[in-house]
Amino acid sequence: MEDAEKAGKKFKQLIQILDSLRGKHGCPWDKEQDERSITNYFLEEVYEAVEALMSGNAQSLAEELGDVLMEVVFLARIFKEKEKFTISDVLEGINQKMIRRHPHVFGQKRIISSVKVLEEWNRQKRDEKKREFLFDGMGKHCPALFAAFQIGLRVSAYGFDWKQPLDALQKVKEEVSELENVIEEKNGEGIIQEIGDILFSVANVSRLLWVNPEIALRRANEKFLKRFKYVEKKLKKEGKELGQATLEEMDEIWEESKEKIK
Repeated sequence: MEDAEKAGKKFKQLIQILDSLRGKHGCPWDKEQDERSITNYFLEEVYEAVEALMSGNAQSLAEELGDVLMEVVFLARIFKEKEKFTISDVLEGINQKMIRRHPHVFGQKRIISSVKVLEEWNRQKRDEKKREFLFDGMGKHCPALFAAFQIGLRVSAYGFDWKQPLDALQKVKEEVSELENVIEEKNGEGIIQEIGDILFSVANVSRLLWVNPEIALRRANEKFLKRFKYVEKKLKKEGKELGQATLEEMDEIWEESKEKIK
């Protein structure tokens, strides 16, 4: 309770700071922002928070979560000015939703497994949103790989799924074979479709292995960047720049980097 009271005071202070920044004598830059410009910063801060989470740096994560929270309060302030809603409305909404969707904790309903909890959550969500079809209301602006992951999650809740990860992996192999065929045929549209099918299938393999493909790909990207930076540094020590080294030379250093950077 003491921690909640302390957090409440800090949160109130953040609201007051945003009020001042957007007020009559506030910051010119902050006063110029609207919901569109803040959306860009909001997304940037979310990605930075994910990066900090993946790094395992708790101090960095705490800072980035603060930045995300600031953007939430900023957006709420903008819509308060439009007389649409306030930050209090936001908090009241999520509080009531969490209570409503956990009747086994805050009510009398008995649910004893996480699977049943998800079923109850999804049922309430459909009823509340009055959605007719499974994919109604699905976000249109999230990364495509993450969207594929979410699509698989939704249909799997109703039994439309592979029995095990290896079955889904077999589908990836089938799609790769189909890609090889359209490459040989030089079928441009077919290549686009088959690459999409491969990525979609990989997202499903990831889901069945309880791995978020977006996070896995981010880690792979980061690993590649570190290894290639190693290649660049090694070349510079040898008095060479990128473009001056042969593929064979870069491959040799690349293999060396794989031993040092896991």
